Amino acid sequence: MTTPASSPAPAAETTAPTLELQDVHVVHKLRTGGLLRPDTIRAVDGVSVAVRRGEVLGIVGESGSGKSTLARVMTGLQPVTSGAVLFNGTPMGQHRSHRKELGRTVSVVFQDPSTALNPRLPVRETLMDPLRVHGIGTERERLSRVKDLLHLVGLPQSAIEVLPRQISGGQRQRVAIARALALEPQIIVADEPTSALDVSVRAQVLNLLTDLKQELGLGLVFISHDMSTVRFISDSIIVMNHGKVIEHDSAAQIFTEAKDEYTRSLLAAAPSLL
Repeated sequence: MTTPASSPAPAAETTAPTLELQDVHVVHKLRTGGLLRPDTIRAVDGVSVAVRRGEVLGIVGESGSGKSTLARVMTGLQPVTSGAVLFNGTPMGQHRSHRKELGRTVSVVFQDPSTALNPRLPVRETLMDPLRVHGIGTERERLSRVKDLLHLVGLPQSAIEVLPRQISGGQRQRVAIARALALEPQIIVADEPTSALDVSVRAQVLNLLTDLKQELGLGLVFISHDMSTVRFISDSIIVMNHGKVIEHDSAAQIFTEAKDEYTRSLLAAAPSLL
């Protein structure tokens, strides 16, 4: 296992943001509210954050803190109530062409690969599907791309014909990561990608994501409730509570000189091992 990242890389600090959120709010209305006074939940409350290529941004907080809603905003799956989402400096709307462009540039890896992958599709079809949807290449070129993806995530070529149930949880997550890489994105949003895995497999997946970031120059948003895991992989960290960002600093600064009491409580509760 490699040494935890301690501070944002110099290149990441000087690169213009690929994805930027400006004062984003997401408000959900509850059915329990009345006509004149509807009950609402502020899932995301005034969040501004930028994601750059070559940088790993960790987002940490307890369940219900708003981190998964923020992930859906970043991937275009959740419209905002107010605020702006910018892609390479351009505001992104809900028009189909905008969402398709965002879908090619920002990919997502979900928490549980057993539910994220279609159990009826072999690995070949799972990895070919995004290429077909976006009209990329011929069938022969797509098959070649699938083989390259398997090599990239450390899976044998024999995995191309297997179904998700025929491989381990760690291998399924590697397939999910390969699918996220299929369209050569600039950013991957990983929402609790290791929480469903055994400890030893979790470390392997974290090392894989770190290697891919370095090899491909990816931006990575890593979301977790586990401070130890976020510390291992992140350059900078934002801490969320009740939809707000309460602290944002380098990983080293957060872990040595956390300013907010809530952050310190998360650190105190974190286990010493991944």
